[in-house]
Amino acid sequence: MSKYYVFFTRNVLPQPNIASLVQVAHSANAAANLGYPAVLVYLRKGWSASNPVDLLFPFQPRKPDDKLAKTYNLQEKLKVADLPVPAFDFWDNKWTNASTIVCKYYLPIHLLKSTKIVHSRDWNFVKAAIKNGIPAIYEQHHHEDKKFAPEIVSNPLFQIAVTVADTVRDSMIENGMPPEKIITLHNGFNHLFLARQAAAADNWRQQLLAGDRQHLAVYAGGLYPFKGVDMLVDVAEELPEVQFAIAGGDSSQVTAYRKLAKEKQVNNINFLGYLPQNQLASLLQAADVLTHPHCLTEAATFTSPLKFFDYMASGTAIVATEIASLMEFKSGNIAAIWCEPDNPQQFAQSIRDCLTKYPRQVEGYAETLKFVKQFSWENRIERILSYVDESLVGCVSPQATDN
Repeated sequence: MSKYYVFFTRNVLPQPNIASLVQVAHSANAAANLGYPAVLVYLRKGWSASNPVDLLFPFQPRKPDDKLAKTYNLQEKLKVADLPVPAFDFWDNKWTNASTIVCKYYLPIHLLKSTKIVHSRDWNFVKAAIKNGIPAIYEQHHHEDKKFAPEIVSNPLFQIAVTVADTVRDSMIENGMPPEKIITLHNGFNHLFLARQAAAADNWRQQLLAGDRQHLAVYAGGLYPFKGVDMLVDVAEELPEVQFAIAGGDSSQVTAYRKLAKEKQVNNINFLGYLPQNQLASLLQAADVLTHPHCLTEAATFTSPLKFFDYMASGTAIVATEIASLMEFKSGNIAAIWCEPDNPQQFAQSIRDCLTKYPRQVEGYAETLKFVKQFSWENRIERILSYVDESLVGCVSPQATDN
């Protein structure tokens, strides 16, 4: 019987606009690419989850369907399994909620015999794994108030905790995580973003550049004020000669930002909405400059933004704000201009400087492409597993990679 490296999220997939789910999917995909028998486990809710046969045999790893694969750029080696959670999960009852069903029923009865190790951002699932004798890797990327039970974090089965920022690491230690059992690692990028897509990039430029505008500035990410999207509207107003394209957000956010741009009479900014990652990769390569306008908020102290790694993997020049979590990249060998946060005038000038210093290169800037390779999801998984008991991950021989 196969013993799986299980990546678990207590969410329904796909939900493309949620960065944490992109991170989980890419982590599982990377483990599979390395040769581990990885399976991405998530939930299926609603009436379709009430099939009696599915409830009796819920753990059925299979290849991802086209929608899931295209949403997260999953390769063929990864398997997925959606655990059915019947409609009574919507009742306000701790005995019938999704966490209880998964941790008290599915995990000990159906997953236990097929699981070598679990890897999750769901603390309840990690605790349940340890209690059922399954080794576990835990990830936490944001500050949380929960205390870590000593009997869990000191258990030999608890292999390692992973976070993306030293500030979060410090707060986890304050909440009871042993310092020797936690590491800090940045997020990563999907290899699709390295593959050159010249024809698709040209199509984007033909579609988006209008009139006399020759330069395209792109933002890809969440549509929230703290991420600097409001400021980008002001930056676009400062640079009428540059066309801005904003990818991301749900329909309500896109509508709200289109309204804001119209009210400010900013006509050189286009809100594209959510794009599948295969389309996003070519859009990033189509740009003359990629924008990372994160505001100076609490999130700026711990974020490890997925888009920054995708930006670097595209090889396109970047204008980024100087927030604490990105400062180490300022000394990196990448094509980038840095400026202070929350300053639309300076950000606009930085875009002008970037267009002069780093004119668009169809093949991308070689120094950036070389630098970013260390941040592949595969390299991240390898580093995490270097802290894990070798006997727990030696069920297969990982394939050699050139990451």
